[in-house]
Amino acid sequence: MRLVCAVCTICILPTPFTSRARLKVRWIGSSPTIAGSVAWRVKVFAFGSLTITRRRHPESRKALFNKILVANRGEIALRIIRAAQELGVHTVAVYSEADRLAPHVLAADEAYLIGPPPSAQSYLRADELIRVAREAGAEAIHPGYGFLSERAPFMRAVKEAGLVFIGPPADAVEAMGDKTEARKRATAAGVPVVPGTTEPLADAAEAERVAAKVGYPVLLKAAAGGGGKGMRIVRTHEETAAAFSAASREALGAFGDGSVYVEKFLEGPRHIEIQLLADQHGNVLHLGERECSIQRRHQKLIEEAPSAVLTPEERAAMGSTAVAAARAVGYEGAGTVEFLYQDGEFFFLEMNTRIQVEHPVTELVTGIDLVQWQIRVAAGERLPFTQEQIAFTGHAIECRITSEDPFNGFLPSTGRIQLLEVPTGPGVRWDGGITAGYEVGLFYDPMLAKLIVHAPTREQAIERMKRALLELRVVGVDTSVPFHLRVMDEPDFRAGRLDIKYLDRHEAELLSPGAEEMQIQAVALAAAMLEEEHRTRRSAQRMQAGSGTTRGWKQRGGWRAG
Repeated sequence: MRLVCAVCTICILPTPFTSRARLKVRWIGSSPTIAGSVAWRVKVFAFGSLTITRRRHPESRKALFNKILVANRGEIALRIIRAAQELGVHTVAVYSEADRLAPHVLAADEAYLIGPPPSAQSYLRADELIRVAREAGAEAIHPGYGFLSERAPFMRAVKEAGLVFIGPPADAVEAMGDKTEARKRATAAGVPVVPGTTEPLADAAEAERVAAKVGYPVLLKAAAGGGGKGMRIVRTHEETAAAFSAASREALGAFGDGSVYVEKFLEGPRHIEIQLLADQHGNVLHLGERECSIQRRHQKLIEEAPSAVLTPEERAAMGSTAVAAARAVGYEGAGTVEFLYQDGEFFFLEMNTRIQVEHPVTELVTGIDLVQWQIRVAAGERLPFTQEQIAFTGHAIECRITSEDPFNGFLPSTGRIQLLEVPTGPGVRWDGGITAGYEVGLFYDPMLAKLIVHAPTREQAIERMKRALLELRVVGVDTSVPFHLRVMDEPDFRAGRLDIKYLDRHEAELLSPGAEEMQIQAVALAAAMLEEEHRTRRSAQRMQAGSGTTRGWKQRGGWRAG
């Protein structure tokens, strides 16, 4: 038996299943169910949703929560849904009108439309997310990363609604979300910080006085946010006033808070972060470091674990320092403390109070599922392992696959994914939020997926990543794949000679288009056009062949939207 959407008549659901409908449907047959099987469900997106309840195996573990809502989209929403389902937890997805057919929507047990494509009218609607969670009977909300994941007012609203926020306490987020407050907390906990201020600057005149005291160059940074917004490098006294005004104005627009502080600008440090995991019983552990030095405009492009330069002693020191910072704010759940590392010294940069984009590399070298432990910790479970029991195996590398043209200033690329072939094989992981036919627009972040590999050594991991990148085929939009392939062959990267200025030094060889790339684009476009022509022809043939067999299909049983 099949379930067919009346809009396109494409078969999208196999048997067996049980159902409970929120959409007018017409029963056109019957189907047996198999005891203990996992049922399926579908949404008819043009009109509403039809929920097919999953039938769970009798031997499934007792759920930590019966049901959680995932307040996100794309690859991270799908990652959370999969983690929850493996724990026996039902999942509720939310989607904007632009995401009706997104993979995370199809993967969840239920899905609800929450608004138009703009984030402010959908994924940032805290009131609507809470309303949907209560309507669906969810007990907890997982925010993923971005959107509302680090908004303390949302966390408090979730708690006031009688729900559990899967993440840290709101007070910890506020303490670490304000960068000047975070610097104060870190200093009080004995964590080394980059020389600078622990209070926002009053005006441009104070910025000039403090910069002169700290010593140029300095970095003006937004107190309320990150991601490179509200940030300016200042190298001379004459630049300070204008840079202060620009940073404050940008911070106000991005975060609603124009507060800016100053810290010493380090020339060419590494960006190394420590992954933390903490429960509600006072246990705080670190899961080693991630090297995140390959960046463009403060946005990470490639991450790996472990770092190629840290000694075991430095790893232990940075880990214990990160744990101290987390304890200082009463942290719970998964979080990351970021450091700048240079010449054997490290300095606190900031704390990210959420799951990170790059968490898979830590999962691969430790064998610990961070997303599942977020859910388990939020449900009150105690971490069953100690710091001494955490072991690191092999090397992992992650490449962020974005819909951007690296040879044209990383200009966003939009269009329909006409062909998608995902790499497989030993040690290859694909965390993706796209499928063939998916429409890539400009409403959201350009990240399509993450390609992650794991191997016994760094050298083997690099070769494995090269192989996986060559196997990956995304036709329909430009992607960052050619850039990543060039990095894998670049001598400084292969030797581990990295810092946050890496891309600046290698811009000419990594970001200049070559004849090979142009030829590849031409061949890919021709292949996509040919594939589309064949697909259209096959669809027409199926429709003609099926016109005389409708009666027999109906006799076998099925659902059709009425």
